[in-house]
Parts: sequence; C-alpha cells; structure tokens
Amino acid sequence: AMDKSYMSVFLLLVALSCALAKEPPKKETKGPKETKETKPKLPQTLSRGWGDNLIWTQTYEEALFRSKTSNKPVMIIHHLDDCPHSQALKKAFAENKEIQKMAEKFILLNLVYETTDKNLSPDGQYVPRILFIDPSLTVRADITGRYSNRLYAYEPSDTAL
Repeated sequence: AMDKSYMSVFLLLVALSCALAKEPPKKETKGPKETKETKPKLPQTLSRGWGDNLIWTQTYEEALFRSKTSNKPVMIIHHLDDCPHSQALKKAFAENKEIQKMAEKFILLNLVYETTDKNLSPDGQYVPRILFIDPSLTVRADITGRYSNRLYAYEPSDTAL
C-alpha cells in the first residue's frame, strides 16, 4: 500500500512538472562588449549533454523533415533539466559508447518542453520518455520500455533494452 501511494505521488509530480514545463525564454547571445578576451560562457548545444558528438535537430518539425528526406527514423527524448530521473538517464545515455554509436543511425531530438503533437504523449506527458518515429512519420508503438504504466519510460539500467 505504501508503494502505491509513493507511486501515485511520483506520477502526480511528474505530471505536474510536465504540465508546468515550458521552453526557457530566449536570451540575446551577443552582448555589446563581448570580445574574445571575456570568454563568454559557451551556449548550450542542442545535445544538452546527451551526446556532444551526435548531430541533434532543434525542433520537432525539423526532425520530421530530416527523417522524411533522409529515410532515417527519429528518436525523441523528452526530459527536464531539474528531473533526477532525466539526469540519470542522460548520464547513462551519454556515457554508453554502444548507445552513442547506435544513436548515429537516427535523426535526434531532445526536448525540455512538451510539443503540441498528441502523438508524442500517447500515454501521458512524463519524463524521461523516449519515442521512436519511423520515416513514414509513424510513432513506433511497438518500441517501448519495460513499464506498462509508462510505455516510453527508460531508466539507466535499461541501456541493454
């Protein structure tokens, strides 16, 4: 009974964090007095730490376009910067050489905000979740993790999966 209440609270928190998640405001990248000497903090790359050597797309629309034109499937990772489960999965994903190699076969996108496309949250807006979309732009419902209540959730221990 205790496990069920913890799970309920956890799922409620995940649902709430997803509902509140939104794209961070855009900042001006070039300041007026920016020179080579001041060494500005490097802008965060599109990889957001999931694999700096991989090619990441910026938007869902760009990923779909590139998938259609290259005939490569899309891997979309939904995550949040302040979510410990997202951080743990990101670390496992980025440090696993096999996964990084496999990821090269995909059009890659990682999102820290929800899209309006309901196909990307077939069983809820939780994080982290990973969906695969084939070049015909169909979400692959047959590629899922091991949880029946969160089909597209993965944990660091699921790297072999």
